[in-house]
Amino acid sequence: MTALPTPETPLYNHPLPALEQWLTTMGCHQDRDQLNRWTIACPTWQAEILLEVEEVSVRYIDAGDGMKDIVRSFKYSLSRNDVEAAVFSGP
Repeated sequence: MTALPTPETPLYNHPLPALEQWLTTMGCHQDRDQLNRWTIACPTWQAEILLEVEEVSVRYIDAGDGMKDIVRSFKYSLSRNDVEAAVFSGP
């Protein structure tokens, strides 16, 4: 296992194995075909997380008015702590 940097560390200072470990620890599951795609299912919401080139993109499935998806993006310059608080609090 890769040691995670401190929670205040920007995501761009996390090696990829550390980001993958973090997502796994948070209950996410990696897509076997599209390795940058992760999914999570919580009791009240579910989401798709994409590790894009310049940002982390989150799509909360059927979470908005009229059961529309809600999409949010977070730059890698944000700390892991900030992204974790924003993403895993749900839509």
